[in-house]
Amino acid sequence: MATNKREDILQAALLLFTERGFDATTVPMIADSAKVGAGTIYRYFENKEVLLNCLFQECVQRFFNTLKQGFPEFGTVRQQFHHIFYQMVHFAKREREAISFIDSHHNPRLLNEESQKMYNEFNDFMRDFLIKGQEQGIIYSLPPDVLIPIFYGALVKLIEITSAGVIEETDELFAGVEECCWNAIRVH
Repeated sequence: MATNKREDILQAALLLFTERGFDATTVPMIADSAKVGAGTIYRYFENKEVLLNCLFQECVQRFFNTLKQGFPEFGTVRQQFHHIFYQMVHFAKREREAISFIDSHHNPRLLNEESQKMYNEFNDFMRDFLIKGQEQGIIYSLPPDVLIPIFYGALVKLIEITSAGVIEETDELFAGVEECCWNAIRVH
C-alpha cells in the first residue's frame, strides 16, 4: 500500500504539535511517528518552523473554507451566526486536532508572514460578520476581537471537554451552547 509521505509527516506533526506543543516536539519524534527517516522530512520541509507553517496554513484554509461553504450572505444576522456556529462544530468534530492546533499555535512568534496573513483573513471574515451585526444594532458594540473569543473560545473548550469524555456530545448540547453564545453577543 503506497502512502503519501508528506501527508504522513503533516499528520504526525499535527498530532505531536497538538499534544506536546511546538517547542517540545522534535523532528526525530515527527519522523518516528510518521514512520519515515528524519532526512525525509527535510526533503519536504526546510525545517521544523516551515513544517509548522505549512501545517498551520493547511488547517486554517480547511477551517476557513468550511465556514464560508454555503454562508447565507443575504440571510439575517441570526441565520449567519447559526451557520458559522454549526460549520465550526462540524469542522471541530471532523478535525479535532486541527481546531486545537490552530487555537494553540496562532502565536506570531511561530508564524511566518503568509501564515499570519491567512489567519488574519479568517479573523476578518468573523470581524466583518460581527461589524455588520453591530451596524444593524443586533450585536453588542464591543470590539469584534473581544466578541470572537466569546463564541469561538466557548466552542473550542466544548470540543475539548466532549473529546475528553467529561460531558456527552449531543445535538441538544450543541443547540443549547449555540443559544448561549448567541445571547452572549446579541443586544437584548
